[in-house]
Amino acid sequence: MAYLPRTVDHELDELLPTLAAISLDGPKGVGKTATAGRRASTVLAMDDAGQRQLIQADPDRLERESSPVLVDEWQRLPEVWDMVRRSVDRGAAPGSYLLTGSASPGEGATTHSGAGRIVQVRMRPLTFAERRVEAPTVSLGALLEGAQPDIGGSTTVGLADYTDEILASGLPGVRHLAGRARRAQLDGYLARIVDRDFPEQGHPVRRPRALRAWLTAYAAATSTTAKYSVILDASTAGDGDKPAKTTVIGYRDVLTQLWILDPVPGWVPSRNPFTRLQQSPKHHLADPALAARLLGATEGSLLDGSELGPSIPRDGTLLGALFESLVALSLRVAAQSAEATVHHLRTANGVHEVDFIVERADHRVLAIEVKLAASVEDRDVVHLTWLADQLGSDVVDRVVVTTGSEAYRRRDGIAVVPLALLGV
Repeated sequence: MAYLPRTVDHELDELLPTLAAISLDGPKGVGKTATAGRRASTVLAMDDAGQRQLIQADPDRLERESSPVLVDEWQRLPEVWDMVRRSVDRGAAPGSYLLTGSASPGEGATTHSGAGRIVQVRMRPLTFAERRVEAPTVSLGALLEGAQPDIGGSTTVGLADYTDEILASGLPGVRHLAGRARRAQLDGYLARIVDRDFPEQGHPVRRPRALRAWLTAYAAATSTTAKYSVILDASTAGDGDKPAKTTVIGYRDVLTQLWILDPVPGWVPSRNPFTRLQQSPKHHLADPALAARLLGATEGSLLDGSELGPSIPRDGTLLGALFESLVALSLRVAAQSAEATVHHLRTANGVHEVDFIVERADHRVLAIEVKLAASVEDRDVVHLTWLADQLGSDVVDRVVVTTGSEAYRRRDGIAVVPLALLGV
């Protein structure tokens, strides 16, 4: 397959010439090895037993190889992290090391944080813009600058296309497939998590069906702030033999280590008039296609509004939740490129909520709502207006992301942007 340039390429190109060691982290299959390998002179694969043994026998080998040295799947030999850290302490030159990891080290592994030596960069599945479905006309970075840029552009991408992209996946090795082959590949990806990745993290699964049921319930909770107790109850409906709370916490922790869970945290602002904000995260899997596959969703079931899988209370349809998850993926990659972070806002009483708060380093914010519709009415921007009234100039811009055909600014200054036209 031809290499699809990624947003993170620009980050690496900016960082690698000045930093001695960079770790590229993310779930399996997002393309970390391909992206890092394009910059490496030497590749050491730690999922290869022979290469692991070579490094264990001769740790100084890392410093003799031609740089940049890519240590792929470093978590399979956790001590290599400290080898790289010590090399940096000894004065390794900029651009010496790239590490890729599909998991944080498993239970029992002891490694230094690497703070100040190894800079960690997150890599996620392909965003909508990275999939080259449409040429974006609106820059998230420009919106964050706060100059209220002109908004324009049109697209023929519609609801059925977004539905196709949700199901197609942002995993490069999956999305070129179609039909049964794609479903089989996604099933295999999910089965590997249970059968291989959990044991490799030091957590053999005694009840695979219980883990799969919990993961399916989590998928049903996509784009909600459902409590973990609600997710557990939904995963064991009609089953009197529930997993222990400690077991479920173990599920959550390992899936987080594997970068499979990718929740959007509640916003904790540094300065504002709010007294009570809900801190519960909004639930998202790394790729909306994984959630769709766990729930058995198809194009037809999503478009006709069918509710699938365990019952989790939410506003709107399953397609709306998965579309918001696709937006979340796209925003997080673009925000990372702009050195910003993504959160959600919900008041403790639930009266006000904003789907996404993109926060700059100076704590000023871009407020974003998501609407699974082609048009935007006044009632759709009530929370954006409320937030601007509360925070004043700390809100640099306001946006509604839609499935429509036109990007424009409303008379109240709020930008309306189809997801297909939103880029970095």
